[in-house]
Amino acid sequence: MLTVRIACVGKLKEGYWRDAVAEYEKRLRPLCKFEIVEIPESRLPSGPSSGEIAQALEREGEQLLQKSVGTVCPLCIEGKELDSPGLARLLEKAMQSPGAITFVIGSSHGLSQKVKSAGPGFSMSPMTFPHQLARVMLCEQLYRGFQILGGTKYHK
Repeated sequence: MLTVRIACVGKLKEGYWRDAVAEYEKRLRPLCKFEIVEIPESRLPSGPSSGEIAQALEREGEQLLQKSVGTVCPLCIEGKELDSPGLARLLEKAMQSPGAITFVIGSSHGLSQKVKSAGPGFSMSPMTFPHQLARVMLCEQLYRGFQILGGTKYHK
């Protein structure tokens, strides 16, 4: 069974985000070994310098990569845009080898360059979303991807 991990920065603070993710976790568990690993967001002063942000991203990046398994797929605006069938194909490829895939979601400041270059990055959209919403959207798209692979009517 494919291990699907989401490695992300920070916790979901609002209950509605947690409820949405919990619903998709419940749906995904029969389809894969689904895991969410959270690392703490680096503390930055108000109005941080670009150097302080870069250092924080490096620290977070090291932790995110340590928590990653299999193919690493950073979510970043510079990544390739994927549609839902494209994500399904990515999951299918990960099932064949190495049997695990980690999707990485950074903080509001993004991801370090090291994380971005760790694997095939992708973008959900040219628009920018809060990282909490990105987690919910990714969970739904993972579920949709498995439904596409299963040939169900969920994806119309």
